[in-house]
Amino acid sequence: MVVEVDKRVWQADGEQKGAAVKEMFSEIAPTYDLLNSLLSFNLHHRWRRKAVATLKLPPGGAVLDLCCGTGDFLPPLRRAVGPEGALVGVDFCGPMLERAHKKDPMATLLLADAKAVPLASSVFDGLAVGWGLRNVDDLDRALSECFRVLKPGGRFACLDMARPRGPLGPMAESAFHIVTPILGRLFGRAEAYTYLPKSAARFATREELGHKLESAGFREVRWRDFFLGNVCLHTGVKP
Repeated sequence: MVVEVDKRVWQADGEQKGAAVKEMFSEIAPTYDLLNSLLSFNLHHRWRRKAVATLKLPPGGAVLDLCCGTGDFLPPLRRAVGPEGALVGVDFCGPMLERAHKKDPMATLLLADAKAVPLASSVFDGLAVGWGLRNVDDLDRALSECFRVLKPGGRFACLDMARPRGPLGPMAESAFHIVTPILGRLFGRAEAYTYLPKSAARFATREELGHKLESAGFREVRWRDFFLGNVCLHTGVKP
């Protein structure tokens, strides 16, 4: 079946969203890492390390990087499980995975959708997902898959965009909506980096995502803000 892609990626839903987002990430793969570092002032590596710490991975353990993109979660995850550990990355965009391979040649990388992970149930000690759930066209199915592949006692950590709150919230959100598309235009990626703030505004709130995690079966669900509230880390445990 051919899915017609709406050029306004941030307005797409369902299968149309999945096709549009995959096409968009294929196009921006060559500049993705550079723009991520510029937009986060290179702080995203620190946030990833903090997320990995919450997983409490045992040396030699098994961990899944879901929606792994270009693989920036792979190095801290590898340090946590060590050379004997099993590290698997899953993403639905081939050009992004090609870049991920360079960051950990030992990792097993799979081209697959987060809504249908081609892996056995109850096999991972931890699961990390960075800036990926916002792009999934069926969030509940993806969270169900996250729960399924984790072992009992396995831990989940998700970093994604959020709408900032507090006295500085409106100013921080406005700056994000203005600066991000401008930077994208400088690299010829205007649409993709308009999608980033637009999709953040449409994504589940902290509380909504927390409730969805609990509905999927997770317990001890918590969240923590970074970057003036533009980024949020959600964590949970499979009982």
